[in-house]
Amino acid sequence: MKQRVLVAVVGVPFLLFVLCWCPAWATAALLAALSVIGAHELCSAVMKKETAAWCWGLAGCMAIFVIGCVLAEGEGITWSSAFFRIFLAAFVIELFVLAVIRYGKEKAFTFVDICTVLFSGIAIPLALSCLLRLRMMPYGGGLVMIPLVAAFCSDTMALFAGMAFGKHKLAPLASPKKTVEGAMGGLLGGMVGMLIFRFVFLLLTKQPLSVIWCLVIGLLGAAMGQLGDLSFSIIKREYGIKDYGKLLPGHGGVLDRFDSVIFTAPVVWLMVSCIKLY
Repeated sequence: MKQRVLVAVVGVPFLLFVLCWCPAWATAALLAALSVIGAHELCSAVMKKETAAWCWGLAGCMAIFVIGCVLAEGEGITWSSAFFRIFLAAFVIELFVLAVIRYGKEKAFTFVDICTVLFSGIAIPLALSCLLRLRMMPYGGGLVMIPLVAAFCSDTMALFAGMAFGKHKLAPLASPKKTVEGAMGGLLGGMVGMLIFRFVFLLLTKQPLSVIWCLVIGLLGAAMGQLGDLSFSIIKREYGIKDYGKLLPGHGGVLDRFDSVIFTAPVVWLMVSCIKLY
């Protein structure tokens, strides 16, 4: 528990500093690093050791180009965006060329291997890049916090609600400790967290956010965060691992800590892009 608290005390301020106050390229660099580490964790969990040792590098390169492409698009740098797209396509083609060449041999890629590289190298970075998209919007230093507030407040409230009132199992085969009562508390936590965020956002920017939309985003963000947590738990159960990594003592790896954000960030970005939040 001490390690968990210490990591949070050090990590949370650093995360807030990079996401809220640093330039967009710093946010992109942080997300690229998280994506590369996440690719290593997922490949190591799902693949054979000798396959993972090579494939995670390919997935990590894809992740870097995905984040780079989003940054270039947001900054309006057309030639750079095209550069990242071309190299991303080249890495995807390389993956399938190698799959064909190695088919039927000792070091052949399985369908699961191919899907893991594409998921960790493209899908996860695309989801996390929604934080960068939020950061590059007007008031982006505040908006980028919405997925984190919805997800982390939901996680915290779900934990305490489950400990205090949990009786009915939510998904015992996927995550034995999660309860229906905890999940309901998590939904409430997401909404309460967004109301507190609205007050802080108003103090810092003098820009009022819609109360109704804050509640809706808090509810949906919390629900998607819980779905993300359960989804990544299924992978851990299927492959018999407790945590994806040990990068964050007391928290596990990047995928253990940001599994809910991976699902919450795209939904929040879509909603903020489509509605009149302020």
